[in-house]
Amino acid sequence: MLRSLRQGGAWKRGLATSADPAAVPNRVHGGLKDSDRIFQNVYSKYGHDLKSAQKMGDWYKTKEIILKGDKWIIDQMKASGLRGRGGAGFPSGLKWSFMNPPGWEKNAGPRYLVVNADEGEPGTCKDREIIRKDPHKLVEGCLLAGRGMNATAAYIYIRGEFYNETVILQNAINEAYKAGLLGKNACGSGYDFDVYIHRGMGAYVCGEETALIESIEGKAGKPRLKPPFPAGIGLFGRPTTVANVETVSVAPTILRRGGDWFASFGRERNSGTKLFCISGHVNEPCTVEEEMSIPLKELLEKHCGGVKGGWDNLLGVIPGGCSVPVMPKDVCDNVLMDYDALRDVGSGLGTAAVIVMNKQTDIIRAIQRFSAFYKHESCGQCTPCREGTTWLAKMMDRFYKGQATEKEIDMVFELTKEVEGHTICALGDAAAWPIQGLIKSFRPVMVDRINEFNATHPLETHGGWVAGGKVKDGVVVDNPIPAHH
Repeated sequence: MLRSLRQGGAWKRGLATSADPAAVPNRVHGGLKDSDRIFQNVYSKYGHDLKSAQKMGDWYKTKEIILKGDKWIIDQMKASGLRGRGGAGFPSGLKWSFMNPPGWEKNAGPRYLVVNADEGEPGTCKDREIIRKDPHKLVEGCLLAGRGMNATAAYIYIRGEFYNETVILQNAINEAYKAGLLGKNACGSGYDFDVYIHRGMGAYVCGEETALIESIEGKAGKPRLKPPFPAGIGLFGRPTTVANVETVSVAPTILRRGGDWFASFGRERNSGTKLFCISGHVNEPCTVEEEMSIPLKELLEKHCGGVKGGWDNLLGVIPGGCSVPVMPKDVCDNVLMDYDALRDVGSGLGTAAVIVMNKQTDIIRAIQRFSAFYKHESCGQCTPCREGTTWLAKMMDRFYKGQATEKEIDMVFELTKEVEGHTICALGDAAAWPIQGLIKSFRPVMVDRINEFNATHPLETHGGWVAGGKVKDGVVVDNPIPAHH
C-alpha cells in the first residue's frame, strides 16, 4: 500500500488543494497495520499496569527524548502534522510552541500542562478507552509534552462520572512515581515534573479550555474572554496549555518513531492515525484506531459489520459528535474521514465520534434530543446562548410533533445564525449546527411532519397555536402541549 508520494520531502502537487484527492493521486487510505497502531490495548488484550505498558513499548528511551530538549520535541511534533484530537484540529506542535516565546525563561515560576479528559460530547467514547486500557501512554505523554513546553506540572481534568477510570489512572501515576519516572529527576533526566488528577463536576461546558481552567481554580466553570490566551495567562495566572487526552497520548510514539512516520498516514494537513468511536445503527459498535482520510463507508463496513439493514438502509451519519451537522446518505457514500473532506461537505471531524442512523430513525427526534442537551448544558453567561438554546429547544419540541408552520423552519434557521458565532465559547455553535444540518439535509421530512399535524390540528398562527387555543387564568387551554424529551 502506498503510504506517501513525496519528492524531496515535499508533497508533489500542482494547483490541487489539500482537500482534493487529485493532490495525491493513486493514494489509498485505510487498512492500518497492527504494527502501526499506537493504542495496542484498545480491546483489553493486555493489562494496564506498568509492566504491561512497558511490554507494549511505553516508557522506552523516555530519558533520551527528554534530554533532546524542548526545541527537538516541538520540531518533531510540527513535522508530524498532528492536529488537536479534541475537536478543534489546531496544529499541536504550533500550539505547544506558544509556551516558549523568546525570553520565556525570564518569567520565573510554575508553568502548566492541563489535559482535558472531561469528554462530555454525546457520542464520544475514545478518551475514556485510553484511560481504561492505556493509562501509561497518557502519563508518559504528559511528561514528554510537558518537557516540550517547559512545564513544571500537569493537571489531568477528568470527568467526575469516570470513577473507575480515575482509579486506574491514579494507579498508573502512582506506579510511575514509584519507578522514578515522574517527580524529582524524572526518568533520571534531571527534569522535575509532577502529574495531578482533578475530578470535574460533570458540566459539559468545562470541556472548553478556559472554563476547565476556571473549574480547576475552584470557580464556576464558565469560559473566559480571550485574549489573554492560556499560553500567556492560564491556570493560576501562569502560562498554560490545554490539550486533549488523545493528543497527549500519541506524543511519545511520535517522538520515538519520528514525526515523518506519523505524517506518512492520511492526506496532507490531515496526518496520522485516529481513534474513531462508532455508535448507533451499526452491527458492531466499537472504538477503533485507523488511518486518517479512510472512507467512511470502509470504516463502517470493515470495523463495524456495516449498517443495520444494509448500506442502502442508511439515513445519515453524524461524523464528529452531536455538535456537527448530520450528513445524508448520498454524502456518506464517498466522503473521507478527515478535517478537510468533512468541512468541504458542510460537516466536521470533531472528536471522530461517528453516530450512525438508519432509516428507522426519527431524525427530527434525534436533533430535538440534542437541542435539549445543549439547553441544559449552557452556562448562561452569554445572552445569545442562554436565550437562544432555550428557544431552539422549545421550537424543536414543536417540530418533533409537527406543531409548527413551514415558515417557522426558516425562522429557526435564522435563530441558529443569531446564536452561532456570537458567544464566548463554541457551545452556541454546537447548539446551532445540528439544527442547521437537519434543515439542510432533511427539510422535506420536517415539512411532511408539519403537514401531518396540520391535517388534524389546523394552526391559527406561528408558535404552535391551534384554532381555539387560548389562555384562561394564566394557563394555556385547548392547545396541544409540545412533546418533550
